[in-house]
Amino acid sequence: MNSKEKTTPRSVYPRLLAFAGPYKKRFFLALAFMLLASACTVVPPWLLKNVVDEVLIEKDLAMLNTLPLLLVALFAVKGLASYGHQYLMNWVGQNVVMDLRLRLYDHLQRMSLRYLYGKRLGELMSRITNDVTILQNLVTSVVVNLIVQSVTFLGMVGFLFYINWKLTLITFAILPLTFLILDRAAKKLRIVGHAIQKELAALSAVVQEAFGAIRIVRSFATEDLELGRFRRTNSDNFRAVMKGVQVQAVLTGLIEVVLIAALSVILWLGGREVVRGELSPGELIAFLGYLGFLVQPIRVFTSVVSSMQLGLAAADRIFSLLDIPGEITTPADPRPLGVLKGRVTFKNVSFSYVADTPVLSKISLDVLPGERIALVGPTGSGKSTLVDLIPRFYDPDSGSVLVDGTDVRTVDLRELRKQIGIVPQESLLLKGTIAFNISYGLPELSPGEIESAAKIAGIHTFISGLTDGYLTEVGERGVTLSGGQRQRIAIARAVVRNPRILILDEATSSLDLEVERQVQEAMNAAMKGRTSFLIAHRLSTIRNADRIIVIDKGMIAEQGSHGELMAQGGLYRRLYDLQFFREEPEERQKGEQR
Repeated sequence: MNSKEKTTPRSVYPRLLAFAGPYKKRFFLALAFMLLASACTVVPPWLLKNVVDEVLIEKDLAMLNTLPLLLVALFAVKGLASYGHQYLMNWVGQNVVMDLRLRLYDHLQRMSLRYLYGKRLGELMSRITNDVTILQNLVTSVVVNLIVQSVTFLGMVGFLFYINWKLTLITFAILPLTFLILDRAAKKLRIVGHAIQKELAALSAVVQEAFGAIRIVRSFATEDLELGRFRRTNSDNFRAVMKGVQVQAVLTGLIEVVLIAALSVILWLGGREVVRGELSPGELIAFLGYLGFLVQPIRVFTSVVSSMQLGLAAADRIFSLLDIPGEITTPADPRPLGVLKGRVTFKNVSFSYVADTPVLSKISLDVLPGERIALVGPTGSGKSTLVDLIPRFYDPDSGSVLVDGTDVRTVDLRELRKQIGIVPQESLLLKGTIAFNISYGLPELSPGEIESAAKIAGIHTFISGLTDGYLTEVGERGVTLSGGQRQRIAIARAVVRNPRILILDEATSSLDLEVERQVQEAMNAAMKGRTSFLIAHRLSTIRNADRIIVIDKGMIAEQGSHGELMAQGGLYRRLYDLQFFREEPEERQKGEQR
């Protein structure tokens, strides 16, 4: 865990209580039921005194008739109270965990892309699933056991003092050793808890990566390699878990030995007092009974200590994630944006993902409404980063990005992004129907509006030919469609919002030439009347751009039309010639004819 991602144990408790605040009425009612259940647990050993002294020695038949009924009534009340506190605490706990999981999910969605791209997806998923599940056990079972057993423990200690304070003090001379062991174990288990959660997150990450790239794994026949990675991570997780089991087992054994030693000493001393007539047999039996029953709360404490440390370790990880601020937020008093005309201006913009490693350097560019801009340049020159500043995925280190003359940092993010359409290089579709994917984020769209967007994208005819048409399920990540079909659906998803600014980030880079032509036609239709930024993989696709911006090493190296840049004989000409003569002979011939 990063040093910036740590939460002190003391700070965890009030934050958890804050999440329980809306449900405090049910919590306090559950607490009342816990106290009642604990009281019913404390009374039975005292009845042993009456059984021995009044029934067995004094031969009191009235007491004999009363005790069984009293025991049944006592445990009936305890059963009802136990049901009440278990139901209510689980209700509170489930709601707290549900709220926390929603908060965590929402926070992750809004976090900086720098952070998200720098983390393994499986690790983040583990925070939402595994860590929250462990925390759920802390909020429900662990808290219940802690309260019930604490009250039971104190009640029994009170009876022990009442019966014989001397024997009780002797008992408590031994108990500090128990609490010392518990304290040492708690610190060890907290460390082990962090290790277990870390290894579990790594295990989730390995699984997610392998199945997320299953085509690559099978293409390179690396199933055994991935199995080996999973086996090693699984073994690391196993060792971390077994370390926790080892600490817990040693703790349980030590506690039992200490308690039995204490019980043996009290049996010997108490027996001597009975022989001397200073203690009745019933009182000794009741005292030993309370000591015997006292073992249960202490044993539960040892288990609770383990579960609590795991839960607090999970809470540390969850709250440390919630404490990481999002870099990109809507200002408290955003300026109204209105309907965009589509002018985009970069003023002396510099940006870096890592300090002292600039990706963009002092870029100034003014794009007029409706202008088609093509961005080209070597791999890693900063093309995608530049367009990512328009929807404010990142903020520049210096300079500003303006839309219709307004700095994007001063407007509402949702209002800004709703007027920007983006078609990424890898057009991932969500599990659901084609209609759902086209209208994603706009459930109010009519079938006619969805079809119009599909027609612009050149995919309507294909969709209409499917058995279920627009209600066809595309499968997770759109795997049931070809690359060109997914790309055109992505174009439809972008234009259905009627954006004033359209960003196409290497939207044809992974397609063959024939499919690329079809998608290019769809892109041309989508760009009509919109300010468009086209990042091109094949330079032959950007001839008709109003302006071509050549970016090299984070700076604008050249700009102009295709003809102008070819005539200059600079970087653009070299890139074009290099790529042009690598194309298929048929494509090269058509290029020469053009």
